[in-house]
Order: sequence, then structure tokens, then C-alpha cells
Amino acid sequence: MATEPEAVADGLRAGPRTGAHTGPRSRPRSGPREGPRTGLRARIPGTVLALGVYAAVRGGGVLAVAVAAWWSGRSPVRVLGESWDSVWYLRIAEHGYGRTQVYPGIGSVQSDSAFFPLYPVLIRCASTVLPGSLTVAALVVAWIAAGAAAVGVYRVGEHLLGGRAGVLLVALWASLPHALMLTLAYTEPLLAAFAAWALYALLRGRWGWAAGLAVLAGLTRPTGIAVAAAVTAAAAYEICRRRGRAPAAVWAAGLAAPAGWASYVLLVGVHRGDPLGGYFAVQSGWGSRFDFGAGALRSAQHALSGPGQVELATTVTVVLLTAALVLAGLLAADRRIPLPLLVYTGVLLVMTYGGAGFFESKPRFLLPAFPLLLPAVALMAKARPRTAVVVTGVLAGLSYGYGPYLLLASGVAP
Repeated sequence: MATEPEAVADGLRAGPRTGAHTGPRSRPRSGPREGPRTGLRARIPGTVLALGVYAAVRGGGVLAVAVAAWWSGRSPVRVLGESWDSVWYLRIAEHGYGRTQVYPGIGSVQSDSAFFPLYPVLIRCASTVLPGSLTVAALVVAWIAAGAAAVGVYRVGEHLLGGRAGVLLVALWASLPHALMLTLAYTEPLLAAFAAWALYALLRGRWGWAAGLAVLAGLTRPTGIAVAAAVTAAAAYEICRRRGRAPAAVWAAGLAAPAGWASYVLLVGVHRGDPLGGYFAVQSGWGSRFDFGAGALRSAQHALSGPGQVELATTVTVVLLTAALVLAGLLAADRRIPLPLLVYTGVLLVMTYGGAGFFESKPRFLLPAFPLLLPAVALMAKARPRTAVVVTGVLAGLSYGYGPYLLLASGVAP
């Protein structure tokens, strides 16, 4: 007989889309059934192999950025750790909140209150035990988080599609054009780590872990609310499925998951004298607001048909956003994908496509949306290993070329 956590996890794995529940310790068969493990995978644990694949792929990306930085006479550490938003995080970690930058010409008032607090706090804590500057501490925190994210991504992929697909999911995720953000002093690695492990906790019926990780994700960046939405939606479904008789842990997880995000938004609002709207006024000062995708459509239209030369980063953004929509359609069409993954990915998509401003940054916002890659991984898992290696190698090579361009030559915020 299944234990209580296992029984709850079974309901989540099946989800409201299948109308049936799997047995104890089972997983949906979205891909081919694996035979006995042979070769390298038979000797190395899956998590170690996945982490090694991630380190190899992203290590090449760091090397490409370092060589390009040296070639241009710049410090690789400063390029990786002090680019664009990284400067704001470092300033908060060193001096706390309170910085405002005004651009009268464009009517922009940029306040550091737009940045959520967890990453600067971790930078500050790491700097007390690590030698070197705050920049080094920021990179160490980001790289550790990225490694933890890679293992979490593998766990989700292995749980749904098997070990080979889990490794492929990590490899494909690490090879994305904007995967260089996983090696910068940015918050995407931290959010991806919390999200991957929260989703895995939900798949295993570990409600306390899922809620705790959702709270941490909500303190990391605005899009962290997507993790809370996944936990709350999963809890709501479980409560409905059990007609209100779900365990107390399910109720508590659903209620607690948004606490991190809501607490910071309300804190900023209270500080500005508008508890519900203050934080969104700060975001508006940065040119970031929800316009239901009108701004994104205008940017895409200009890139496709506008007069004059269009920035390469803008064109790549249009291509990547289009590809993400296609993958989202394939993900939604697969009735075996668990509800939490659909909700998490859907909220990230809505926030990314519906938000105005920073068009070239939108692929970065989708970087933690690794479930989008599951349809492609399911196909790659059926192909010969050599084919999967070639595809991953080509994507990684393109990423190695695009990353240095984006950081050192494009002139737009990644």
C-alpha cells in the first residue's frame, strides 16, 4: 500500500488531465522504456553524470567569454560578475537598499527596490567566508546555484522520462543561447535551482519542501511567483480531488508558497506609502509593466519589418520567443505532463510575453522554464546517442559564439 506522500504524489503525476492515477512509485511513460544501463551510465550515478555534463557545457561557455574578454582588454571576472544588473546586486550586498538612478531625458527613475533581496543577502554572507571581492562571492553563489539547478533539472527529467532523458535535458538546457546567464552574477541560476527542486518535491509529494523552496524562489526575483503558483495549484487540485480532506501539509503548502514574493512586494509598497501598488510603481520606473504583450509585439514587428539595421540580439530574441511558443504548445498537448510543471511554465510565459520593456531580456526570463524542453528531449531520447551528442554540440557551439557577443558587443542588456 502506498504511503501518504506517495499517494499524494501519484495524484499529481497523473494530474487532472489524465483522469486516472498511477500506482505507487510509478512514473508517466512520456518516453521509451529504458533497458539495462550500460557503458558510462552504468558506472557513474545519474546525478554525477548530469552535473558533469552541465559543468563541461557551461565551462566551455565561460572559457569562450574569458577569451573574448581578454582579447578586448577586459577582465573576465568583471565581465562575468559586474555586467548590467550584477552591479545593482553587488551595490545592495555592500551598502543595502536606497539607490535611485534618474534619467531625465527618457523619464526613467530606476530604484534598487526593484531587485529582490535573497541573492544580495547570499552574496554578503558568502563574502564573509570567501577570500576576494564581492564580485567573486557573487559568482561563487551563482555557480553553486547553477550546479544545484542542473541536478534538480536532471531529477525532474529522470522522474518523468528516465535517466538518459534527464541527462539530455540538462545538456540541452545548458546549451541554450542565453545559458551564459547561468554563469553570470544574476538571479536566474538561483531561481532555476529553487524551481527545479520545488517541482521535484511536488512530484514526490513532499509538500513542506515544495512550499519552503517556493518561499525562497519568491524572495529571489519577480518571476519567482511562478514557483508559488505551481505549488498552490497542485495543492488546490489535491484538496479538490480529496473533497477537502487533504492532509494539513497540503493546505499549509498551498497557503504558504506565495509568502516570500508577497512579503517583499508588500514591504516595498508600505515603504513607498502604497502597500498594493508601490512595488509595481517601482517596476514602472524601469519601464517594466504588464501590457498583455503589446510591447513585445511591437518590438517583434519592428525586428521583422522595421526600416534600417536591426540589432542581432533583437532578431535572435524574436526567433527564441517563437520557438518557445511552439514548445509550449507541444508541452500543453502532452496529457502526461504533471499539472505543477504546466502551471509553473505557463506563469513564466505569461509574465515574459505580457510584460513591456527589456525585449532582448525576455529569453533570459524564460531560462528557468526548463520544462519547455521536455518535448524536444523526449524525441532526442529516442534517437541514437550520436545524434543527441551532435545536436547538443551544435547548440553549445552556437551558444559559445552568441554569449560573448551578447555581453561584449551587442550593447543591450541580456
